[in-house]
Amino acid sequence: MITDQKLYNDAFLNAKRVSGDLSADKFIQDVFADPIKKLQLQQWLSGAFEGNLLDLLKENYPDFAFISKAGYLPSWADPKLMKAGSAFFAKHSEMIMSLLGLLSLPYCYTAANGAMVLYLSELIRKQTTKRLYDTAVFVWEVMGPNAFSPTGNAYKEILKVRIMHAAVRYYTLQSGKWDDAWGLPINQEDMAGTNLSFSLIVVRGLRRLGFQISYPDQMAFIHLWAVIGYLSGLNEDMIPENIKSAQLLDTAIKKRQFRISAHGQELTQSLTNHILSINKSKATANDIMGLMRYLLGPEIADMLSIKAPELPGYKLGIIKTVNLFKSLKPQGLTNTNYHSAYAAFKKLNPQLSRV
Repeated sequence: MITDQKLYNDAFLNAKRVSGDLSADKFIQDVFADPIKKLQLQQWLSGAFEGNLLDLLKENYPDFAFISKAGYLPSWADPKLMKAGSAFFAKHSEMIMSLLGLLSLPYCYTAANGAMVLYLSELIRKQTTKRLYDTAVFVWEVMGPNAFSPTGNAYKEILKVRIMHAAVRYYTLQSGKWDDAWGLPINQEDMAGTNLSFSLIVVRGLRRLGFQISYPDQMAFIHLWAVIGYLSGLNEDMIPENIKSAQLLDTAIKKRQFRISAHGQELTQSLTNHILSINKSKATANDIMGLMRYLLGPEIADMLSIKAPELPGYKLGIIKTVNLFKSLKPQGLTNTNYHSAYAAFKKLNPQLSRV
């Protein structure tokens, strides 16, 4: 993990923009060279098979270290911190999942070059609901209190995403639509930015909504996502060791990559259309979009063409007051909090009953 913030300069990050995931990329190249193996892998990743994905991959591809060692934590991982990070998620899961749509994902779409991968794939625009649910399920699975236990699903889900990212890199480069000036599809800088948007930026959003977040809780949550990032193929020198380093990396990426883009705005429009279409609360469309503008800040919201009246001060005050009291409530039982919240999420989305 990196501790020298001076390395977050243009020269360092330019090199990371042309770096992907060598191990997973080599795996995809080898498998895709054989039509039978390619079809088999696609069936496995889609869930159209009997058996455990992790076991199948280890059995069939023992020579790929990132697969054979997929069930092991990095040496610097702290199980106690990971457990605390999971407990933090369990306590705030409902709001964190809302923030993924209202803050984390549009934050990523502002990075114009990185967002181009999502735009070219067309999946987030044409299969918005399914793709967002897939992302939500991934978060629920890796945040569980027993996610990294022998009976948990974290290692399987993370390896699946790592392989799928390598496949997306392969197909994007083969498409003839990719401009090398954008860097490599799903490169190290973009992977780091995404990891920060699901960790550091989520904590920032919680605080803006009135939650009191302790330093230990923030560190635990960010540490858990750091482990997930590493297992997903993120280089150790792109994983900040502390909150200050995380903030500096976020600032550097934002300065380098955030700008107005038509495709970033279109991705955001698809996202907001989905959010508004599933809204079953008493909040109006203006309330929801106003809240999104508040969370992102006017500069980023304008880049993404998020147009809505400013959220009335009294409504924001009510939200912050309610959330302050929520954050002061006792932690409760992590397992109970998590499973109750996940069950409620699945109930709202019956197609997820399979997970």
